[in-house]
Amino acid sequence: MTAALSHDPLWPRAGDWPALEEASVAERLDAVLLGVPACRTSLSPTGADATPGAVREALRRYSPTLLGPPPVDLAAALRLADAGDVAEPDGSEGEARVRARTAALTARTALLIALGGDNSITYATAQGAGAGGLITLDAHFDLRDGVSNGSPVRRLVDDGLDPTRIVQIGIADFANSAAYAQRAADLGIRVITLDELRRRGAHDVIAEAREVAGRGGGGIHLDIDVDVCDRAVAPGCPASVPGGLQAWELRTLVRGLAADAGVRSADIVEVDAAADAADGRTVRLAALCVLELLAGLHRRKVTV
Repeated sequence: MTAALSHDPLWPRAGDWPALEEASVAERLDAVLLGVPACRTSLSPTGADATPGAVREALRRYSPTLLGPPPVDLAAALRLADAGDVAEPDGSEGEARVRARTAALTARTALLIALGGDNSITYATAQGAGAGGLITLDAHFDLRDGVSNGSPVRRLVDDGLDPTRIVQIGIADFANSAAYAQRAADLGIRVITLDELRRRGAHDVIAEAREVAGRGGGGIHLDIDVDVCDRAVAPGCPASVPGGLQAWELRTLVRGLAADAGVRSADIVEVDAAADAADGRTVRLAALCVLELLAGLHRRKVTV
């Protein structure tokens, strides 16, 4: 796919950021990409392990330029690096590797961006980043029992994350059970359904989510589960449903949330690159979420 892309020295492409090893050990980075290709505990058959590489490739279809005015080349304005992939991230030993790698990278960067993989990576990534608050963009509660891509939020709470600092945005009708809705209510999780989000608007919801998740110590982890989107724009998400968020709505939420300096880590998950539409629209949307995270990060720097 990349071989067909044209070359224009005046139109730089996103992606192809320096490998982490090329950065000075003492250098403080703005953002680091980390692939976490987990897939083995997924409740739906998935090829999500192929997604980190596919997202990196899709990034090259875009420019790193914010139009402004004035226009800003994010690749020039931000110090970026790619830390490669965590090998074998599934299972308890794999999660330990994710946790350790995330902790080491978070110490060096303002924003760690984990490319999943399925939603199970949220558990170890948030813990490695030392998150004290959690915001999820997801159609589902992820409060299931057991260990799977449907359980990371419950596992984080079980391990001590304060549920009153969790905000779940985009929770959808007909995609959850009454039992898990009650579990979220009993725990004191702030649930903002898809209907409430659309009634209130993104700006209002972003402000509340940042305030609730940001209370107390520790940073905020942002879980971007792309299956919160309408199936027409995210056919490569096994659990996406018709009527979910439009691509522009997801992008608006991601940029607005990432503008908060409290957001120190994020993951982009639940995209199965092997099951995407022929035009790669789901993977391309995931790649745009990477760029929206960087846009939010840049907004922090210019508004300080």
